Amino acid sequence: MLSTGRLALKLTVSYGQAFVVLGSLLVILLSFLLIRQLAKQRRPRGFPPGPTPLPIIGNILSLASEPHVYMRKQSEIHGQIFSLDLGGISTVVLNGYDAIKECLSHQSEVFADRPSLPLFKKMTNMGGLLNCKYGRGWVEHRKLAVNSFRYFGSGQKTFENKISEECMFFVDAMDEHKGKPFNPKHLVTNAVSNITNLILFGQRFTYDDRDFQQMIEIFSENVELAASGWAFLYNAFPWIEILPFGKHQKLFRNAAKVYDFLLEIIERFSQGRTRQSPRHYIDAYLDEMEQSAADPRASFSRENLIFSVGELIIAGTETTTNAIRWAMLYMALHPSVQDKVQKEIDSVVGNSRPPSLEDRPRMPYVEAVLHEVLRFCNVVPLGIFRATSEDAQVRGYSIPRGTLVITNLYSAHFDEKYWSHPDVFSPERFLDCRGDFVRREAFLPFSVGRRHCLGEQLARMEMFLFFTTMMQRFRLQFPAGSVPSLTPKLGMTLQPLPYAICAIRRQQ
Repeated sequence: MLSTGRLALKLTVSYGQAFVVLGSLLVILLSFLLIRQLAKQRRPRGFPPGPTPLPIIGNILSLASEPHVYMRKQSEIHGQIFSLDLGGISTVVLNGYDAIKECLSHQSEVFADRPSLPLFKKMTNMGGLLNCKYGRGWVEHRKLAVNSFRYFGSGQKTFENKISEECMFFVDAMDEHKGKPFNPKHLVTNAVSNITNLILFGQRFTYDDRDFQQMIEIFSENVELAASGWAFLYNAFPWIEILPFGKHQKLFRNAAKVYDFLLEIIERFSQGRTRQSPRHYIDAYLDEMEQSAADPRASFSRENLIFSVGELIIAGTETTTNAIRWAMLYMALHPSVQDKVQKEIDSVVGNSRPPSLEDRPRMPYVEAVLHEVLRFCNVVPLGIFRATSEDAQVRGYSIPRGTLVITNLYSAHFDEKYWSHPDVFSPERFLDCRGDFVRREAFLPFSVGRRHCLGEQLARMEMFLFFTTMMQRFRLQFPAGSVPSLTPKLGMTLQPLPYAICAIRRQQ
């Protein structure tokens, strides 16, 4: 009995010592991680100033609500170029047209990289097209995308006919509501995405194709989730991936579903392919893969094809869709503007034929309205995050290679140096004294520099044709006693909150 008691006492002491050792090691580890994190939060020498960060999480909490507005306000305190600490990730923010032009235009190659953020690595392994690092891979994919848009899309006169055909499907579907209230989001999304689908797959999808609609919904949700607070936290602390909760987990589950869907759809539309006779983007990409198969440095791969197709669908759908949804909302909100739009369409086109791109030069007011929608509503307020490809010097500040750079395009569109009363919706700012359309220097909805939107020409074609075809046929108004909120739904894009609208057949 005595020996058994002594053994139990020894075991108790041993376990206690082990717990003390483990506890000490844990404290040392946590102290090391804390010191390491605080060291990461030190601003590099010569770095731009910025708001004081909180320990560990930095300025992340400040970006939880309307980050583009927060950054513009901070620029009034710290200057057009200032810094943020996103949980140990040193970040430079460019505000105002002058600062954006100085960096993205005058030093376009220096500011053309993408940051190696954990979220980007997780989602696309820094491959594909939009998130690809600046270098040979980006050049190859960009060149192929530009050529595909030109060869299968906006560069072909016959492509305008395909857009016009989709416009008729679109307005006919609106007509089915017979002037009663409906939410236009899904209809606009399907119509706009079909234009990109023609380039990628050589085929449109019907508005009742449930599989494709579900994928578009997931894309839209991921655009929102990718700019959530959880996404910023994941970039700063990727170990939170072990947590079973959080919006980042939803983002990853969605991405896995989209990856599988895109893999299946690419296989479907590559069937019947003839080498070197591409019918669409997928065929052209597969040709490039085969031609460069012997080159170990070539970037074309099956995985990058999937990423590129997904990114082009998102880029070709989200921005133009939300621009048209905002345009519809503002036409109903400003009946006098809608009157002028329809008067101009009637005088130029009449009602015997649909509008065409040849009519655009004779519709300066329509052009002014569409430009003001893009300026005022800021569909992509912060663009896509960039990074410096080498050490940079800007206005006396030193910005190290690989630094995350955020371009606040919203601030350029509300820059009082270039826009009078920028907080007022006024299409007339794009017209001269004779009523002719005038371009404005600080208008940057498609960004600028090496990474500017490659689909700008196509987006402008779509916006003009969808908008004028719709306004030629319908009078837009809100249901009686209903005025929707103008507060945007936050994400990588700013989209309107869900709203109902009535499309009344015009009596012409």
